[in-house]
Amino acid sequence: MPYLGLVTVVVRDYDEAISFYVDALGFELREDTRLDEHKRWVVVAPRGASETAVLLARAATPHQESRVGEQTGGRVGMFLYTEDFDRDHARMRAAGVAFLETPREEDYGKVAVFEDLYGNRWDLLQPRRAAT
Repeated sequence: MPYLGLVTVVVRDYDEAISFYVDALGFELREDTRLDEHKRWVVVAPRGASETAVLLARAATPHQESRVGEQTGGRVGMFLYTEDFDRDHARMRAAGVAFLETPREEDYGKVAVFEDLYGNRWDLLQPRRAAT
């Protein structure tokens, strides 16, 4: 079965984006290949993730620049799953990640919305386990 391999996040600067995703979110840098004088192929992913990763793509035009931080019109566009919400929430807050709300319990799990360094909204989410 096919799977979703990469999701693009448009960024202003490769190095500042790598720093945020690696240092603040705890992702690992999977690839950083220079393609030409201005363009790099930069892939980050949560540690241990085996399928979907994030391609950090530097805005190359004024139109792309206008979309940095607004890729989903202010809605949550990415969902970062965790098996230990409290641990990861505390680690991310200590690293300076901006959470927009206090953690809350929903029918589907424990969740809090945070923003990346450009303002894109993400959920940190620990899904509720189904009763056995």
